Amino acid sequence: MPSAHPVESLYHAHHSWLTGWLRRRLGCPDSAADLAQDTFIKVLTAREPPVIIEPRAFLTTLAKRVLFNHYRRQDLERAYLETLAQLPEMVAPSEEHKAIILQTLAELDELLNGLPRQVKRAFLLAQVDGLTYPQIAAELGISVATVKRHLNKAAMRCYFAL
Repeated sequence: MPSAHPVESLYHAHHSWLTGWLRRRLGCPDSAADLAQDTFIKVLTAREPPVIIEPRAFLTTLAKRVLFNHYRRQDLERAYLETLAQLPEMVAPSEEHKAIILQTLAELDELLNGLPRQVKRAFLLAQVDGLTYPQIAAELGISVATVKRHLNKAAMRCYFAL
């Protein structure tokens, strides 16, 4: 009989523990279960199979990153919904469009993760708000040349992510 895949063994040995660890932090068993699954998906989809010496320490580190992304996504969603609440009802998007926009925003946020805040802000002002380079420069209090550098950096991040 063939031996189990290393991730399968890790899952069986530590899934319940990880779910409990996440539940204590979130206070929600459903979210904890989802994020535990997301953590193991990260292990499965890693480019290089990880060498795991201390499984719980490894899973804790990975789960903290997943949890951080979860909170970032919640903040992004909250900001988007607050913005939508300010729109007249006839302009507000349908529930389907809201879901698509939220998913796109989350993907964009993850894609731009790690870039300096001002680079992300310049990119969003250009791509989402449609501002010109001079308008972005005025908004951020920087030169047009700096805006160009920021947008180039963000564009390169997007290009290499594809």
